[in-house]
Amino acid sequence: MAHTMIEKIIGRNSNVGRDVSPGEIVTVDVDRVMIHDIFIPFVVEKFDEMGFQQIWDPDKTVLIYDHLVPASQVDDTRHFRIGNEFAAKYGMKNVHRSDGICHQLMTEAGYVRPGDIVFGTDSHTTTYGCVGAFSTGIGYTEMAGILGTGQLWIRVPDTIKITIDGELPSNVSSKDVILAIIGDLGADGATYQALEFHGSTVHQMTIASRMTMSNMAVEAGAKCALFAPDEKTAEYCGIKLTEEQRDLIADEDASYIREITYQAEDFVPVMACPSQVDNIHPVSELVGKKIDQVFLGSCTYGRLEDLMAAAAILEGKKVAPFVNLIVTPASRKIFEEAVANGTIKTLVEAGAQVTHPGCGLCCGRTGGILTDGECVVATNNRNFLGRMGTANVEIYLASPKTAALCAVAGEIVSA
Repeated sequence: MAHTMIEKIIGRNSNVGRDVSPGEIVTVDVDRVMIHDIFIPFVVEKFDEMGFQQIWDPDKTVLIYDHLVPASQVDDTRHFRIGNEFAAKYGMKNVHRSDGICHQLMTEAGYVRPGDIVFGTDSHTTTYGCVGAFSTGIGYTEMAGILGTGQLWIRVPDTIKITIDGELPSNVSSKDVILAIIGDLGADGATYQALEFHGSTVHQMTIASRMTMSNMAVEAGAKCALFAPDEKTAEYCGIKLTEEQRDLIADEDASYIREITYQAEDFVPVMACPSQVDNIHPVSELVGKKIDQVFLGSCTYGRLEDLMAAAAILEGKKVAPFVNLIVTPASRKIFEEAVANGTIKTLVEAGAQVTHPGCGLCCGRTGGILTDGECVVATNNRNFLGRMGTANVEIYLASPKTAALCAVAGEIVSA
C-alpha cells in the first residue's frame, strides 16, 4: 500500500500499525510536547483537574517563555510563577526563559527529529515539518491529557501535494512563495489537511526557508506541512539519518486529495494586505503606500539568513525619517551570531531598534504596538485586525528583503 509522508509518520507511531488511511482516527505515541508561557497556567489547571500525579516523561516536555517576556502586564508574572512551580514539582529540566521563540528553539535546540510526532500549545507548531516531523498545535486540555498519558488521538489528514520546480528570482524568498500558495488555497483551503512539498526548488531551500513555509501553512488551515528529510535536514539536526527517516519520502503512487504545481520563475514579491493572510497582491501593485513602521522578526522570519538579507539592503543606508524599524532575532543564539558577523551592527547603524529575542510585536504584547491610522510592513505570519495594536492599524506581511527596502523608502516599494 502506498503512503504519503503524514501517513507513514502516523502509521509508525500509532496503535494500529504502519498502514493508516485518511479519515481514520488513531491514537499516537507522542515524541515531544511544547508548552509556552501563555498557556501554562491553563495546562496546569486541567492537569490537576484530571487527577494526574506525574508527567508521563518530563524529559519529553519543553516549557518556553517567549510571548510574555519581558513582562508587559502585571498578570504576566503569574504565568512565570505557575510555570516554574510546575516544572520544579514534576522534574522538568527543558525550560527556556527568554532564550527565544518557541518554534525556533524546538528545532534549534534539537528537540525535534525527522519522523517525530510533536504537539505544542501554539498554532504555528506546524513549523517543525521543516525537518520532516508531524507537528501541530493543540489546546490546553489536550496538552494536559498528553502530559498525563503520553498519547493523543488524531484523525489522519488527507494530503495536498505541492510541487515547485526551477530557480526562484533573486528578489523572491520562501515568504513570497508561501504567501502566494496561501492566496491560491485561501485561508480555509487546506483545513485539517497536510501540505507536502516537492520539487527542485524545495530541494534547494535552506532549512530556515523551509521553516517559513511550514510555519505559515496553518494560515491556509493546514494540520501540518512536511518536507522530506535530506542531507540538509541531517546537518541542521546534527544527526545521521536512519533508514526509517530516509524512507519518510512519500511513495510515488501515493494518493493525494489535490496536486498543485508551480514554476519557480513565475513567483514575484508579494504582500498579504490588510487584514487577511490570504489577501495577496504583488508588491508592484502597492507601490507608494506610506508606512510608519517595519518589523523584522518572529518565528516566521527572524533567523540569521533573514537578518543578513535585510542588512545587505540596509548597509550604508538609513531608515527613512519618522519610520521605526524594529528587529527581533528569533533566538538568543541567532542574536549572538548576528552580533558576531556584524549583521546587528549594520542594522543598528541604519537606524534599527533591536529587541531581545521573543514574540514581542508579532503577538502585540511588547515592542512597538501601533495606533489608529498607522501602517506597518512586517515579516511575521498574521495581519489580523488588532494584531499589532488597535483594530485600525494596517498590517502588510512581506519578506525581509521587501521589508528592508520599504524601511529605507518610507513607503512600499518593489524590488
